[in-house]
Amino acid sequence: MFRYVLSRIGQSAAILLGVAMMTFALLYVVPADPAAQVAGRSATQEQIESVRHEMGLDRPLPVQFGLYLVHLAQGDLGHSYVQRSPVSSLVMARLPATLLLLSAAILAELAIGMTAGIIAAVDRGKMADRLIMLLAFVGVSTPRFVMGILLLYLFSVELGWFPIGGYGTASHLVLPALTIGVLGGGWYSRMMRSSMVEVLNQDYIRTARAKGAGEGRVVLIHGLRNAFLPILAMIGQFMSGTVVVESVYGWPGVGQLMWESIQEIDIPVIMAITLVAAVAIVVSNLLVDLIAPLIDPRIKMD
Repeated sequence: MFRYVLSRIGQSAAILLGVAMMTFALLYVVPADPAAQVAGRSATQEQIESVRHEMGLDRPLPVQFGLYLVHLAQGDLGHSYVQRSPVSSLVMARLPATLLLLSAAILAELAIGMTAGIIAAVDRGKMADRLIMLLAFVGVSTPRFVMGILLLYLFSVELGWFPIGGYGTASHLVLPALTIGVLGGGWYSRMMRSSMVEVLNQDYIRTARAKGAGEGRVVLIHGLRNAFLPILAMIGQFMSGTVVVESVYGWPGVGQLMWESIQEIDIPVIMAITLVAAVAIVVSNLLVDLIAPLIDPRIKMD
């Protein structure tokens, strides 16, 4: 077990190092001069070069990257070129709103996907199965901004059930979470159906039925426990549309901050949010890798 944990942690650290290299490359890929942005529009060339020296941008790339890693290890994500504030404080101020939205979105996608997938598997080949798979295809194929605008128009403008945008109450949370949850729910329903169909054909399921177990118990207790593992491995993997969704609904989270920073070419903020998102994904995958063998002992720890 100890060797397995060390192996997974090492793989995660290597991935994060690669992500750090890619975010560092943004300094030179984005068509903007960081020194000129910091110095201001009215700065002379001499002042720009002075700022470049102060920022260490005239040093060799390996040295710059090394200093970048040292600052990251100390929790220093740099300073915003536009807002002139520590990036870490900007991200932390927006993070609670995004975490709230993501938590609600994960619940939405699991509720949609698992329920639909189980129904489709139980009614395999029937009308319900075909309809669910069609809706799942539509859900995963529809762009986030289109889904967001449609839901906003239907439930806010036409029906008036929810606010058009904003943040602060449970009613503000429903539509953004549902917009993100539809895509994940579509994928989960397809995976749950496939996994559940395979599980329901196993010998131990036939044995449970032969012993007189009710169909609900067979599906939800014996079947779902073993069919859930592929879903567990994918939880949180469909959150990439948060930037679009937060922009559509005016949700004051990290995604909205990312969109504002892209428009203003605020490179340190873009780099920081990219890195924070990567860390969240890597850590969640690491936790799944560590939890999966505990749920299913057949998974080898090697």
